Order: sequence, then C-alpha cells, then structure tokens
Amino acid sequence: MNFQPIFWGGLIAGTLDILAAFLTAWWRGGIGPVRVLHFISSGIVGSDAYSGGFKTALLGLALHFLIATVATAVFYFASRSFLFLIERPIVMGLIYGVLVYLFMNFVVIPFSSIAQRPATVSGRVIGVLTIMFCVGLPIAIIVRRFSR
Repeated sequence: MNFQPIFWGGLIAGTLDILAAFLTAWWRGGIGPVRVLHFISSGIVGSDAYSGGFKTALLGLALHFLIATVATAVFYFASRSFLFLIERPIVMGLIYGVLVYLFMNFVVIPFSSIAQRPATVSGRVIGVLTIMFCVGLPIAIIVRRFSR
C-alpha cells in the first residue's frame, strides 16, 4: 500500500485549509491564528481551550492535520473502488469538498464540545468554498497523481 498520497494530501490540504482559516478569521473579525487553533482544540477540550495557551493551540493544529489526513485517507480508499473519483479529479474533488464541509459542520461539530454559534450565509459560503478548493480539490489531485 502506498501511504504517500495520504501523507501529502493531509499535509497540503491541511496547510491550505489552516492558512485560509487564519486569513478568513483575521479578515472577518481580526482574530489571530492562536485563537483559531484554540477554537479547533475546543472541540475536545471545551471552552478551557481558550485559556490553555500554547499547549491547546498546538493540540488544535495537530487535530486539524489529523482531520485533513483522515479526509485524504477516506478519499484515497474510496478511489480504490470508485475509479471515477480519480478519473475526474477536479469535479470529484470539488464535490468531495462539499461532502467534507457537510460532514464537519453537521456531524462532527454538533457532537463536539465546540460552543454552538449561529451561522451566517456569508460564513457558510466562505466555509464551503474554502473546503472545496483548499481540501477537496487538492486531495483529489494528489490522490490522482499518486494513482498513476
């Protein structure tokens, strides 16, 4: 088994997504990167994550890359049975991004310890586009690249 696409997909999608999250948080509310990482770690730590300093920020970063790597592994293993996923990586990557967004926002986050906040239309649009182009698309392209 080739673990390279899972490694590279997780690393690249995770990097693009976290950079987009940092930029979006700063642009929309002046929120810095550490606070974004605290938000991520609050999924398992709860509100104590915001007072956890460097440790909970590092935990948030690790969780973020774990999620990106799992998303890559799911696509990779699915592509072993469903070749159309890598035959049309752009379309399938964008669709996969939507599926990842829906799963994270309507399954993972509601069952986590993250404090529930009302969603805005602009926040949803930015979120789904970010996951489509920074997670789904790179994962599909990378998995295809290593599947030749």
